[in-house]
Amino acid sequence: MRRMKKAFAVAAACGLCAAAVLTGCQKKEREVVIYTNADDEAIEAMKGALDGGGYEGKYILQSFGTSELGGKLLAEGANIEADMVTMSSFYLDSAQETNHMFQDLTFETKSLAEYPAFYTPITAQEGTILVNTQVLKENNLPMPTCIRDLADPAYAGLVSVTDVKSSSTAWLLIQALVSAYGEEGAEEVLAGIYENAGDHIESSGSAPLKKVRAGEVAVGFGLRHQAVADKESGLPVDYADPVEGNFSLTESVAVIDKGEKSNPLAMEMAECIIKNGRPELLKTYPLAVYEGERGDSANKSAYPMVFPEKLTVQLLEKHQQISENAKAGAQ
Repeated sequence: MRRMKKAFAVAAACGLCAAAVLTGCQKKEREVVIYTNADDEAIEAMKGALDGGGYEGKYILQSFGTSELGGKLLAEGANIEADMVTMSSFYLDSAQETNHMFQDLTFETKSLAEYPAFYTPITAQEGTILVNTQVLKENNLPMPTCIRDLADPAYAGLVSVTDVKSSSTAWLLIQALVSAYGEEGAEEVLAGIYENAGDHIESSGSAPLKKVRAGEVAVGFGLRHQAVADKESGLPVDYADPVEGNFSLTESVAVIDKGEKSNPLAMEMAECIIKNGRPELLKTYPLAVYEGERGDSANKSAYPMVFPEKLTVQLLEKHQQISENAKAGAQ
C-alpha cells in the first residue's frame, strides 16, 4: 500500500511538473507593433488613449519621418513589421493601391467626410505663416498676409521653409500656391521664397517654427496648431493665415492585413485611439473630423481650403518637381 501511495505521489508530482512545463511553453501575447509619422503631441495622445484603454505594455510604438515611413509602406507592403500604422492619408491610399495591404476597419467612426473602408483620420492639420513679432519689429518689417509676401526681397535672409522632398508640411504651402497662382505662378513665387530663405530651407517640418521661435528668422511656414500653442505660451510667436488658404492634410490609422498572422489586438487598438484619443487630440488639432466634435473656435483658421485634386503620391511628386525647378531658379 505504501508503494502504491508513493507511486501515486510521484505521478502527481510529475503531472504538476508537466503542467508547469506546458504553462511555461505557452506563447506570450504578441505585442502590437505601431509605426507612426505623427508629431509628439499626437503620439502622447495616442499613448494616453491606449494605456487608459487597458493596452499598456501590449504595444511597441516606433516613430518615422513621413517620407521614410511612406517609402517603407510602398516597398514592403504587408511584409512590413508593423501591425498598425498612423500615417498621412495620401500615402495610405497609394500603399493600398500598390500593395493591397490593409484590412477594412471593423468599427464605425461616423466621420464628417467619406473615407476608404481601410482607414479613418486621427488628425487634420493645417499650414500657416509663422511670425516672430520681435524680429519683425527690429527689422521694421510688415506683417505678412499671404505666402507670396515671403518672396518679397524685404524678407531676404529672414525666411525659413521646409523642403517638400523631405516633409509633407511643405506640401501645404505648395498646394496653396498652385491653387492660387497655377503651377507656373507657384514656381515663380517659390523661387523668390527659396532665394530669401537661403540656408534656411529645412528637412524637418518643425524646423521653421524652431527658427522663428529662436529669432533666427522673422517669418516661416509650418503647422498652424504649433504656432497657436507657442503664442498662447507667451513666446514672441504669432501666425498669419494666408489669403491663398489654410490647406490641410489628414493623418489616419490603418491595420495591416497579414492574413492568419494578423494581430487581432491591432484592430482593437485602432478603435481605441479613435474613440478614446480624439478628445485629447482636439485640444491640439482643433479641426473636427467626426460627428459631435467641436474644436476650440479660437483656434480655427481664417481660410480653410481643400486642394481640388485628389492627393496622391503621384501629385506630391509632381509638386516636388515644381519645388526643384524653383530651387534652380533661385540660384
